[in-house]
Amino acid sequence: MKATNPRMSTPTQPIETKILFPWIWRKYLRKYLGIILIALAMMSIDGAALGALSYLIEPMFDDVLVTGDRGAVPMVGLMIFGLFLVRAFAGFGHKVLMARVGQKVNAALQYSLLAHMQRLDNQFFHTNAPGNLIERVRGDTEVTTTLWSQVLVTGGRDFVSIIALFAVAMSVDWLWTLIAFAAVPLLVFPVSLLQRLVRKSSRIAREEAAGIATKLDEIFHGITTIKLNRLEEREEGIFDRILHGFVRARLRSETTQAGIPAMVDIVAGAGFFGVLTYGGYQIIEGQKTVGEFMSFFTAIALLFEPLRRMGRVSGILQASMASIERLYMVFQEHPTIVSPAQPQPLPCPGGQADIVLDNVVMAYDDQPVLNGLSLTARAGQMTALVGPSGAGKSTIFNLLSRLVEPQQGQITLAGVPIEQMALEELRGQFSVVSQDSSLFDETLRDNILLGRTDVSDARLNEILDAAHVNDFLPKLPNGLDSRAGPRGSSLSGGQRQRVAIARALIQDAPILLLDEATSALDAKSEKVVQEALERLAKNRTTLVIAHRLATVREADNIIVMDKGRVVEQGTHDELLAQDGIYSGLYRLQFATEK
Repeated sequence: MKATNPRMSTPTQPIETKILFPWIWRKYLRKYLGIILIALAMMSIDGAALGALSYLIEPMFDDVLVTGDRGAVPMVGLMIFGLFLVRAFAGFGHKVLMARVGQKVNAALQYSLLAHMQRLDNQFFHTNAPGNLIERVRGDTEVTTTLWSQVLVTGGRDFVSIIALFAVAMSVDWLWTLIAFAAVPLLVFPVSLLQRLVRKSSRIAREEAAGIATKLDEIFHGITTIKLNRLEEREEGIFDRILHGFVRARLRSETTQAGIPAMVDIVAGAGFFGVLTYGGYQIIEGQKTVGEFMSFFTAIALLFEPLRRMGRVSGILQASMASIERLYMVFQEHPTIVSPAQPQPLPCPGGQADIVLDNVVMAYDDQPVLNGLSLTARAGQMTALVGPSGAGKSTIFNLLSRLVEPQQGQITLAGVPIEQMALEELRGQFSVVSQDSSLFDETLRDNILLGRTDVSDARLNEILDAAHVNDFLPKLPNGLDSRAGPRGSSLSGGQRQRVAIARALIQDAPILLLDEATSALDAKSEKVVQEALERLAKNRTTLVIAHRLATVREADNIIVMDKGRVVEQGTHDELLAQDGIYSGLYRLQFATEK
C-alpha cells in the first residue's frame, strides 16, 4: 500500500449536531447519567423558583401593599426569602455537580485523544505539526468545558425558568402574553443565520489557535538556530501575523455570538412596549389590578433574561461544537499498520532469525526511496549499510519495525512475513540507537528503565558500567536520579547516547539497529560510545547505518546502497579490492581524516 499524506482535513460543511451529540454522549457523558439527573433536578428547582417569585408578586401588591394587611407582610416576606434560600442551594449544587462532570469529561477526552493519536501511523505525525496536535489535545478539549459549565447548566436551568415564567404570564392574561411574544417568530431566521456564522468563525479561530501553537513549538525547539542566525525579529514578525489572524477570527466569532442576545433585547423591548400600552389602559379602566400587572410584568421581565442567556448560550454552543467537530475528526483517523487478526509467531528466537528484504519498493507520496531492494542480514552477524544520503538506509529501519510499509516486495524475519506478526512481538525484537536518541524530561533512571520494575540494582549497575553511564553520573547533582531535561537538554551529546545505549541494554532485544549512533560526537565521546556499542552488539544481530566507514570495517557484511538499490556488498577488504563505490568513499574519507 502506498504511503499517503494523512493530514487531518477540515470538513467543507459542519458535521451535524445530531452526529456529534450522540457521539459525545455515548463515549463520555453517559457514565455520569446519575450525577447529571441530580443536577437537572436542581436546575429545575433553580429555574422554577423564578416562576414562583413572579407568582408571589400579585398577592404581595394586592393583598399586602394595596389593602394594607399588616399580618400578611411577614408571611409573604418569609415565602420570598425561602424561595431565594432554596434557589441558592439548588444553584450551588447543580453548578458544582456539572463542574465535576465537565472536568471529568475533559480529562477523559484528553486521555482518549492522546491514546488514539499514539496508535496512528507515523506518517500522521509527519504531516500534522506537533503544535496542531497539542492544540487538539489541550485547546479544543478545554473549549468543550463551556459545553458543560455554561451550555448545559444555563440551558437546563433557563429552560425550566422560561416554562415556569411563561405559565405565570399566561395565568394572568393570555392576550398580554401573546402581545409580549408577537415579534419572537421574527428571530428564527436571523438567529439561525448567526449560529451558522458562529460555528464557521469558531472553527477558523480554532485552526488559527493551532497555528499559534505550531509556531511556538517551532520557535522554542529552534531557539538556538534563531539566535545564531539573528532571526528574532523575523520570527516575531511571523508570529505577529499569525496572532493577528487569530484575533480577527476570534473577533468575528465573538461579534456573531453577541448578535444573538442583542436581537432578543430588541424583541423584548417591542413586547414590553405593546404590553405597557395595552395593559396600562386596562388598569386605568379598572379591568386589571396593579398586582396582576406587576406579577405579569415581573414574569415577562424575568422571562426575557433567560431567553437572552439562551440566545447567548446558542452562540457558545456553536463555538463548542466547532471544537468537538475538530476532536471528532481526529477520532475518525485510523491506523493502517496494525497487527493481523491471527498473528504468526516466530519459529525460532529472534537472535537466530535472518532478516530478508526481497524486491522492496517504497515511496513517500510520489518520491521513490527504495527501488526493488533485496538484501539479507544474517542472524548473529553485523551488517552495515553505507552510501550517500537519500539512498534509503534509514527507511530500511522504519520498514523492519513497520513504522511504514512498502508498496511492493516482502520483508521476512526467520521466513515469517513481518506483516503477519503481532506488532508488539515484532517491535520487541529490535533495540534502536540513533544519532538523535529521544530522552524524556524525567530522571536518567526513568529514561533507562522505561517503566520496567524487574531489573535489580546489581543488574542496573552492570548496564551503567557497560554503557559508560557511570563515568559521568558523579558529575550530576542527583546522580542517576538527575533529570535529563526537555529532550535530554541537561546532558551532552555523548552522555545522551550512553543513556540510550543503557536503555537498549535493558531492553535486551535480539536485533540491534544503529542509525548513525556516533556521527554527531567529538572524537573522545565517539571512542567511548563506540566501545559501549560494541558491547551492546555482542551476540546480537546488528544492522548499522554509518557514514564514517572506519566504524564498520569489522562488519561481517557491508552493503553499499545508491538510489534505493544495493550496488555492492562484501567485507571491508573485499569491497576495497573491487575498487568500486565503497573503495572511493573510503579513500576520500581516509584522505580527509589524514
